[in-house]
Amino acid sequence: MFSLPLRDGARLAALEVWHAEEFAEHMDRAREHIRPWVGPAFVAGGVDGARATLRRYAEAQAADGARLYGIWRDGTLSGGVLFTDVQAAAGWCEVGCWLEPSAEGRGLVTQACRVLLDWAFTARGLHRAEWHCRADNDRSAAVAARLGMTLEGVRREAWPYEGVRYDKQVWAVLAPEWRAANRCPAAPANH
Repeated sequence: MFSLPLRDGARLAALEVWHAEEFAEHMDRAREHIRPWVGPAFVAGGVDGARATLRRYAEAQAADGARLYGIWRDGTLSGGVLFTDVQAAAGWCEVGCWLEPSAEGRGLVTQACRVLLDWAFTARGLHRAEWHCRADNDRSAAVAARLGMTLEGVRREAWPYEGVRYDKQVWAVLAPEWRAANRCPAAPANH
């Protein structure tokens, strides 16, 4: 089992089905804060809902798709980062995040997303990573910008939430841009 240290005593590790009770407790603290910005199935309530969310991601990872990682701060699950989609054959992925309010403003998401992007571009040899967020989610857009992503466009009224349709921003960074900015090696030819 891997666990990578982040700043301020936080760590990044795989978020798995056996974390269901801890994930449910975390969602109880974070749900209302993140609900406008994530898909409704992600914030399902209770241990059974948490287990279902974690199982979906475990099954997707087994199929070389989406992946889910938690950020633990002082031993408490406080948020996470994820590949919301991985399309290895097409050479792209989408990265995302969530945090409960007590973990915001510490740079943990940016640092954790850098780990994901390094893996996507160096180990997996993907060519493109995207970041999607509601256009009014300034904190999320700021993470994309700190990651060196370019705002490529806005999908008008593409994000439905509680009967209102919001614009969605699409940000992206390409592997050559990432490697140049982060001094990463190119992916091996066999990936």
